[in-house]
Amino acid sequence: MKKKKSKRTLTPKLRFPEFRDKSAWEQRPLGVLTDPITERVGDSDCVPYTVTSGEGLISQEEKYGRTIAGKSLKNYYQLKRDDFAFNKSATKSFPQGYIARFQGDERAAVPNSIFTCFRIADENVDAAYLDYLFQGNLHGRWLKDYITVGARAHGALNISDDDLYALPIPLPAGDETTTEQQKIADCLSSLDGLIAAEGRMLEALRDHKRGLMQQLFPQPGQTQPCLRFPEFRDKGEWKMKKLGEVAAFLNGRAYKKEELLERGKYRVLRVGNFFTNENWYFSDLELDETKYCDNGDLLYAWSASFGPRIWEGERVIYHYHIWKVVENQGIDKSFLFTCLGRETEKMKAESANGAAMLHITKGTIESWDCGIPSVAEQQKIAACLTALDTQLAAQAAKIDSLKTHKRGLMQQLFPAPEEQ
Repeated sequence: MKKKKSKRTLTPKLRFPEFRDKSAWEQRPLGVLTDPITERVGDSDCVPYTVTSGEGLISQEEKYGRTIAGKSLKNYYQLKRDDFAFNKSATKSFPQGYIARFQGDERAAVPNSIFTCFRIADENVDAAYLDYLFQGNLHGRWLKDYITVGARAHGALNISDDDLYALPIPLPAGDETTTEQQKIADCLSSLDGLIAAEGRMLEALRDHKRGLMQQLFPQPGQTQPCLRFPEFRDKGEWKMKKLGEVAAFLNGRAYKKEELLERGKYRVLRVGNFFTNENWYFSDLELDETKYCDNGDLLYAWSASFGPRIWEGERVIYHYHIWKVVENQGIDKSFLFTCLGRETEKMKAESANGAAMLHITKGTIESWDCGIPSVAEQQKIAACLTALDTQLAAQAAKIDSLKTHKRGLMQQLFPAPEEQ
C-alpha cells in the first residue's frame, strides 16, 4: 500500500468561540477509529438497502420498486444505527465512491459484494461529525491516488480496504474533542433542516402547479376545463386539435464527426448544452434558415432529456436530437410550451408505470391531442403558469444558495485538505 505523508496537527479556519484557544487538531486513521463489519444477515429478517451517490442509504424497494436480492440476502452485511457503508460503485456525484451512515432503527443489510462497512469503535468520535466529513468527500480526496486506472470489478472501483482505512480523519484534540465535533455536526444539521424545509416548500409549489394544470386544461374526453378565469366562463368549448395541426416541428441537423469543430462561426446546440455552457461544438456551415434557432425560439428535446425549452442565447445551429417548434397563427407560444410540457409529463408518467414508450418520434408528438381556447385565454393561462414557474425557479435558487453556503461553511469548519 502506498504511503502518504501527512502533518500531525492542523486547525480549521473557523472555530466556535469557546474552542478558539483550544489545542490544534490532529489526524488519526479511519482504521484506528472504527472496526470492520463482517457480520452477515444469515436467516434473520432484514430490510435490504443500497447506497446512492449524493442521497445516502435508501431501501432497495424505494429505489427499484422491489427487493432485487431475493434469497441471496443471507450473505449481506448487517448494519446497526450509526454504522457506515462504503459503496465503491456509487460514483455519479462522488467519483471515488460514496460513504453513507445508516440512521434507521430496523435491521438493515447491504450487499457484501461491493460494500465495505465499518462501525465507530472510539467513544470520542461522533457519528454525525464523521458523516459530514464523508459528505464533504474527505475520502474521495484521499482515495483518488489509490484507484487502479481502468480497473473495476462488477462495476465497482478497485479500492482496497487497507487504503480506505488509512484515510486520515481530522479531529479536535484535547478533552473537549467530542463536544466540538457535536457542535459542528449540530450547526450543519440545523442548516440541513432549513434546506429540507425549503425543499418541502418547493415540492408543495410543484404539487400546486400540477393540480392547477389539471384544472386549467380539459380532462380526457372533455372539451372544457374544470377551472376557467371569470372572463372566459361563458366562452364555450375548447377546440380539440392535434399538435401537428397547431405547430410545425422542424428537424435539426445531423452532423458527421468531421463537421463538428473546436472553433467556428456557429455553436451547435445539443441536448446536453441546455444544462451547461461547456463542451460546445462549432460549425462554419451556412444552412437553410430552418436549421438555426434564435433567442426566444421554442425547442423540443426528443432524446436523452425529453421536453420543451425556450432557447435563451445567441443564434445557434440545433442538433437533430432537437426539434424547433413554430406555432401556427392563433396559437400563443407560451401556451404551446405549456401544452408540450404537460403532455411530456404524461408520457414520462406512463413510461415510469411500465408503458412501452422509451422514445418519441415526430409522428407521435404531432398526433398528441391538445385543447385550444381563444388566444386571449391561452395567454391568460400561460401568464398564470409562467408566474408559478418564476416562483418555482426562485425557490430552487434559494435552495441552491443554501447548499452553496453549506459547502462553504464545511470548508471552514473542517481543516483544509493537506498538500500531499
